[in-house]
Amino acid sequence: MVIEAVSAERPRKRSKRRVKPSLTRRILLFLGCLAALLLLSIVAFRFINPPFTPVMVVEKLRGYTLRREWVPLQDISPNLPLAVIASEDGRFCLHWGVDWGAVRDAIKEGDGLADFRGASTIPMQVAKNLYLWNSRSYLRKLIEMPLAYIMSFIWPKQRMMEVYLNVAQWGPGIFGAEAASRYYFHKSAADLTRREALLLAVSLPNPRVRNPARPTRRLLAIAGAVNARMPIIAHRASCLAPAR
Repeated sequence: MVIEAVSAERPRKRSKRRVKPSLTRRILLFLGCLAALLLLSIVAFRFINPPFTPVMVVEKLRGYTLRREWVPLQDISPNLPLAVIASEDGRFCLHWGVDWGAVRDAIKEGDGLADFRGASTIPMQVAKNLYLWNSRSYLRKLIEMPLAYIMSFIWPKQRMMEVYLNVAQWGPGIFGAEAASRYYFHKSAADLTRREALLLAVSLPNPRVRNPARPTRRLLAIAGAVNARMPIIAHRASCLAPAR
């Protein structure tokens, strides 16, 4: 009689192995979350004033006392936005974030990144001030451009100008038109004259060096050139006119 041996061993359970996400997937997930947070903040800043910027944080860490007072666009002299457009972004009301004509001219005529600011539109400057860093690099420019397009799509031109004039740096620890007006000219931004607005506008490319209250001959010459463009810019600035 053949006795069949029955194995008493229990069937082995298959171990469930957790598949860990690859490094590439983790990086993509992180970038996706970062992009979502950026988009949400851009939508929020359409209605809420940004509480601070990376540049402000750096200035604070350097030991400077921050001077800043947010004011709505209608409480700023109209001389200043016109002067800023004439100095920084002559086609502000016509483009959607990037002025490709200015970009081509800067690449063709400029000396690398040294003269690339001439192609930086006001939306690109706002993107840099809110989310990026001050040092020049092609990487920063590549990030600025899509951010400028997104912000221009979500924000109206008046909001773009208001944010820019309130977060722009006008000296060590000095941010915004109101703080700059009071520091340099001892008056509110609402009372700026055309000359004072021009001097503030042409100081923006190098605010740590250029002093609007004590302009050099070179700064006065730049302000004169910008002043000559002001009548033309006034006809192009209809996007800043209050809605009726």
